Amino acid sequence: MGRFQFLKEKKFYINLAAAILLIFVLLWLTFRFIDRFTRHGQTFLMPQIVGMKVEEAKEKYCDDLNFIVTDSVYKKDSEPGSIVQQDPLPDSKIKRGRNVYCIIVAKTPEKTTMPNLNNLSLRQAVVSLESAGLKIKEIVYVKYFARNAVCEQLYNGKVVKPGTELVKDSKITLHVGLGPDEENVHLPNILGAHVEDVQRMLNTAGLNLGNENYVDNDSIQNLVVVKMSPHYHSRTARPGAFVDVWYGSAKKAGSKKDMENLIKEDLESFNEETAAYNDSLFIFDDEATDDKGVNTENDETEFEDVF
Repeated sequence: MGRFQFLKEKKFYINLAAAILLIFVLLWLTFRFIDRFTRHGQTFLMPQIVGMKVEEAKEKYCDDLNFIVTDSVYKKDSEPGSIVQQDPLPDSKIKRGRNVYCIIVAKTPEKTTMPNLNNLSLRQAVVSLESAGLKIKEIVYVKYFARNAVCEQLYNGKVVKPGTELVKDSKITLHVGLGPDEENVHLPNILGAHVEDVQRMLNTAGLNLGNENYVDNDSIQNLVVVKMSPHYHSRTARPGAFVDVWYGSAKKAGSKKDMENLIKEDLESFNEETAAYNDSLFIFDDEATDDKGVNTENDETEFEDVF
């Protein structure tokens, strides 16, 4: 019993109460420090700074934001030093003190040389252009015996010879062979793909990037494809077709289950549009019949003329 004698002493309970109180005080101070350090709950909307000069943006928002220039591009009709791209996007919810990454207009254009893409496969041509610091403006399929082989490279609508000096990030149009069978191309699944990977995936498949739509206001680094048109379940598309995409936050579509839901939604939407299209054909066909449900000769001719 002597071992627990201290439990009968008043001094023990005073020390225990003091220790518990000290723990609560330390926890309270810790959480207050974390809230203060992370600025918990202190959010505001990211302003639009595209078009402003970096110095101007820093002067206007120096108390709230920290600006970091990550790259520069040359734009002929834009003022040197002005911001052409920002991350986070305008109207994103951010905390004060957040780093804002900017791409600005370079004062002098950075040069590169045009590689020789003739008779390269489309996949090789995409890699070669990226390595040279050039971009694809459009892929145009033309009658040429070699399927998916580049037969012409153009800049501003004119054939550009290999070794020609161009401004970096210039956009090149590729004329690519249809081949003897002129088949459709496979439509890649870009659902869940990061915004920076989409054009490469489409170009490599023989397709062009169409309209880009932003569903969520989030940092570019967090945006992924949440919808595409034509639908992934269309499976194939006309060579050189344009694919429209919708970007959403990866926070809403980041897990494997979310990706499965995106593909499921794409299938449902595809089935609905297919059904609506079939219904429209049925209505059209029904209107083109007589009372007995048989097409008249004149109506049949008119139907063929429409298509």
